[in-house]
Amino acid sequence: QVQLVESGGGLVQAGGSLRLSCAASGFPISTHHMSWYRQAPGEERELVAQISASVRNWTSVEDSVKGRFIISKDDAKNMVYLQMNSLKPEDTGVYYCHRNLGGVWGQGTQVTVSS
Repeated sequence: QVQLVESGGGLVQAGGSLRLSCAASGFPISTHHMSWYRQAPGEERELVAQISASVRNWTSVEDSVKGRFIISKDDAKNMVYLQMNSLKPEDTGVYYCHRNLGGVWGQGTQVTVSS
């Protein structure tokens, strides 16, 4: 079964850092385009960052987190990461790992940034 399981969320003060992990099973992330999304209460889910299949070798982050967040992965561990630095209260939300093919979502991990 194809699954994505996020971890690493928690409570952090503004200016702090967190590293989110996405453990993939049932498929190799090396050959898939992967993304991180987030959703604040009462708001729609928004794209945060993307990383290509390894053969394409590119990443991108959205303007709202540019310069603060970095997406990366470890193909050998079948893990995708989101390093979040200089966190702001507006970064608060549930963060989801996503596989583009088939629209596969993880269960989400809560990130709360206090002011």
